[in-house]
Amino acid sequence: MKRVLAIDTSAGTSVAIVELRDGASGASDAVTLATWHSADTMKHAENVGIAISDCLAQAELKPRQLDAVVVGRGPAPFTGLRVGIAASILFAEGAHVPLFGVVSLDAIALAEAQAGRHANGVEQLLVATDARRGEVYWAVFGGQDAAGLPVRLRGPGVAKLTGVLEQLDAAGTAYRRADAHVEAANLAQVFFAQHLAGQASHDVTALYLREPDAVPSPGKKVSG
Repeated sequence: MKRVLAIDTSAGTSVAIVELRDGASGASDAVTLATWHSADTMKHAENVGIAISDCLAQAELKPRQLDAVVVGRGPAPFTGLRVGIAASILFAEGAHVPLFGVVSLDAIALAEAQAGRHANGVEQLLVATDARRGEVYWAVFGGQDAAGLPVRLRGPGVAKLTGVLEQLDAAGTAYRRADAHVEAANLAQVFFAQHLAGQASHDVTALYLREPDAVPSPGKKVSG
């Protein structure tokens, strides 16, 4: 797998084309050929197709020149997340390339590790993203696995941020907090690391972690 299209709609819309060239020593050497990002959390359906087309144009590539599609599985709210997953399935089928899934929070943890933000003796990283309803999607990371990726120690979960912080404090856990958004290029790097270690997964099941906000109407009550 040398060249992948990565898609994440767990918050806004982020799309990238990333290449791992011959001779690269690891996933950190992957080169971003094109990227597109919008922080708008309401226009995933309008943006994802534009983003894919724009990235292909930036990279001067045709769909058939890609080797795989990688999609973020969340956790995230229902509507936005399913748009990205549906788009990735359709694109992969149309381009006749394999599809892989990555937990979106893992991409944030990798970006933090690459930026060296585990300094000052802090052993664990709390990644938290907006889950609406006054809650966050969260996961705690510490150390690195054989693939060079941050190890997810707890989560993903959804809860009030105060509750998560209280649990960590009660356990005496030294941690730092990251609230960054997911970049599709980092999602691709997680995939490359997993692929090189033989750990890449075809599971693209959405991680909603709770019921959708919208519920079916019970309809009119019929009197007998």
